[in-house]
Amino acid sequence: MKVRLMERTIRFRYLYIADFLLLMIILFGTLLVRFGFDWPKSFSTYLLGFLIASSIHLLIYFLGELYEASPRIGARLILPRVTALTSVAILVDAALALITGYFLMPRGNLIAFGILSSLGVTFNRWLSQRVRSQRFGKPQLFLAGNDEDIRLAEEHLLICEPEIVIVGSTQDLSSLDREVRAIGATDVLLVSAGGIDNIYPNPLAQMESDNIGIFQRIVPSDTLLGIRRSLQIAGMPFIAVKAHSLSDSRATFKRLIELSYLLIAFIPLALLSALTASYVRLLAGKKIVYRQERVGQFGVPFMMIKFRTMNENAEQATGVIKAEQKDNRVISGLGWIRKTRLDELPQFINVVKGDMSIVGPRPERPDFTTEYEQAIPGYGRRHDIPPGITGLAQVNGRYHTDPAYKLGHDLQYLVNWSPVLDIQILFKTIWIVIRRDL
Repeated sequence: MKVRLMERTIRFRYLYIADFLLLMIILFGTLLVRFGFDWPKSFSTYLLGFLIASSIHLLIYFLGELYEASPRIGARLILPRVTALTSVAILVDAALALITGYFLMPRGNLIAFGILSSLGVTFNRWLSQRVRSQRFGKPQLFLAGNDEDIRLAEEHLLICEPEIVIVGSTQDLSSLDREVRAIGATDVLLVSAGGIDNIYPNPLAQMESDNIGIFQRIVPSDTLLGIRRSLQIAGMPFIAVKAHSLSDSRATFKRLIELSYLLIAFIPLALLSALTASYVRLLAGKKIVYRQERVGQFGVPFMMIKFRTMNENAEQATGVIKAEQKDNRVISGLGWIRKTRLDELPQFINVVKGDMSIVGPRPERPDFTTEYEQAIPGYGRRHDIPPGITGLAQVNGRYHTDPAYKLGHDLQYLVNWSPVLDIQILFKTIWIVIRRDL
């Protein structure tokens, strides 16, 4: 398994370097073809522009997940995706030129650069796949399901994908992860309906951490669920199963967007925080904030900051208990601060520090987290991303909503994250605060 993790790291380092060199070669190559050595501007001017343009393209490719792990089997056509991302990068280049008046490359070279870079970056991925196959061998496939489904899958694979090696099969999914690791399989096909139910959340998460591809066959009734991102493996429809749905590039993109939101809203947030702090000071005394341990990303605890709205030592007599909608521990006159969530304002400090996100699953206290992880399968998956000040579960639930239902919202957020979804949650949060409908 360590070899496979090294494979992933080496491959992505190669792709970063290969793409950068390719882009620079294309930029200088198109310049030479068009002007020869009689360049309108100096070498240093072009070098700076080309370095900036290449960096923009690499960033767009990164955010577009071109440097994420691709499946060893059932891979989709990459050229359309690369072309779309290259088009976005070209538009960014053009927009930068319009705004600053500084062109990163000769204007007449833009179209040629876009076409050649799309083809070149696609070629790099094809070459990387070939090198991976030659270095680490053919995909080693393990089948799981009932006898009839395994037999049919084997027939299809032998006819349509003869380069794939079938190393084993089983009908007993309870020991799937142990069998897969023992036999050295690189990918698992769940060929019967409902197979995923038997391996979620573990051993699914363990196999994925070992860089083992997991695919669930789609049966006709699954189409009612609106599945879109299917793969074709030997003519059979599958969907790639992932325990961790938010990739590194998407997580980085989300972080950059949220920091930009904070930068834009800094002045109004600072003023609102100052006013709230002054009001809390009048009613609660000098101690206007308190810190409480919460469980963050990957289960790592952190100290969450809030404006104090409860009496000091509120849990001294009761121990750790959940907050209630009408909580007699709340200081008189500060209930509306909790109701409007103004007590959450200091958590933007946690966002800046990286402990939290603006949008994400709400962080729970360690005692409650332990309880929920024991009672609710898959609860730990909500820790795959940083916790949030608000989230999908908060705008769709209430204080009394069962944690299992909240988990459903949190996992849907993980799977379906997009900047648009975050904006929808933020606007819905504002509307709920205005209505005081918690």
